[in-house]
Amino acid sequence: MRVLIVTAGSLGDVAPYTGLGARLRAAGHRVALAAPAPYADLVTGAGLEFRPVLGDLSALRTGVPSRRRPGVPGAPGLVEFVRLGDRFVDGLGESIVTAADSGVDVLLLSASTAPLGYSVAQWLGVPSLGVFLQPVEPTRAFPPIVLGVRTLGGWGNRAAGRLGHRLGRRVYAHASRRLRSRLGLPQCDLADLDRDAAVRGWPVSHGFSPTVLPRPPDWRPGLDVVGYWWPAPPVDWRPSPALRAFLAAGDAPVYVGFGSLADPGGRLYAMVRRALRRAGVRAIVQGAGAEAVPERSSDDPLDDGSGSGPDDGPGRAGSGDDQVLYVDDVPHGWLFPRMAAVVHHAGCGTTGAALRAGVATVPVPMLADQPFWAARLARLGVSPDVIPFRRLSAARLGDAVRAAVTDPAFGARARLLAARLADEDGASAVVAAVDRLAR
Repeated sequence: MRVLIVTAGSLGDVAPYTGLGARLRAAGHRVALAAPAPYADLVTGAGLEFRPVLGDLSALRTGVPSRRRPGVPGAPGLVEFVRLGDRFVDGLGESIVTAADSGVDVLLLSASTAPLGYSVAQWLGVPSLGVFLQPVEPTRAFPPIVLGVRTLGGWGNRAAGRLGHRLGRRVYAHASRRLRSRLGLPQCDLADLDRDAAVRGWPVSHGFSPTVLPRPPDWRPGLDVVGYWWPAPPVDWRPSPALRAFLAAGDAPVYVGFGSLADPGGRLYAMVRRALRRAGVRAIVQGAGAEAVPERSSDDPLDDGSGSGPDDGPGRAGSGDDQVLYVDDVPHGWLFPRMAAVVHHAGCGTTGAALRAGVATVPVPMLADQPFWAARLARLGVSPDVIPFRRLSAARLGDAVRAAVTDPAFGARARLLAARLADEDGASAVVAAVDRLAR
């Protein structure tokens, strides 16, 4: 079959689908992956056909206002994220139509593209499947991923989930009406489309592990949690000589990266360097240009107030700048198993990669589903602390990194989870679902 996977968002919203697409191709299907233009090389590097769609969240992130303490890097809150959605979905539906014009027998839709892609599949007269990286269906089991991480009890969680659905429909409502009008489809609101999908038993495979987040018992049939879809290894990627030399030069380092939505400001990287010195660790820091950021003085707004200078703190010995390597993108599947711990933004894909590697983590969530996954890491016992991005400081990050590296309990629980994930095969369930359509 001609399979078109459609996703939008940031890097973490695209990479897992390269692995899913590779498995479908290995099963004999012709696979194309439609994603925002900046990820074309990622897709083709996995050996898949690339088709562009709109919806590059990392580009829209630029210039978005945020509430922050003076001098502290911030990120959009829920209100800003909903406002951002209007720009995110503008033209997305039409670009999905264009991507499908090259021929398709089945559409596989991410959570970010399903509200519009479901109508495109109706217009094409082809079956569609949900392939979601996040649990968006309301449930009593946990609160909705975009409204916070504190449980409200069974009734409260489900009510809040319905509220989250309404907020999501508001983001897509105008784009859906415009798309259905262009395609000549009967007008109906997104709530009606949701009910239609439920009545039809529209299947959705969720690409995260039931070991990390079990399937809620109150979900309808057809909503399944199947396991992670690991990104396909880039065909031509090789580690640089500098990276290999750094890894061989000493103890396993700590990885620090905040994802493609973080504001790569100088204050952030200066604070990270102070935190690493405090922790006394070698580190690999992901971020173009980070090595050029000058050191800050002790009265910098990012200072934790302790008065410690750039070279002070519990981890001073052996933690100078020669102990930090700055890199651009490096495949997490290759890098993370070589780390002592991983500091990351807690996106679904990066969370899965860290768990797969069996290393302790320090999650620093910013927006959307990241606080939800960060809370899961803490609950699973693989993280000493969750540090919201808006509350990041050198002292708090340094102390959390030191705890993650020195307390063996975090690593032991991470290795246990990694062993369980190794027995799962999330892509096989999607391959089986597509194969059933081909019969």
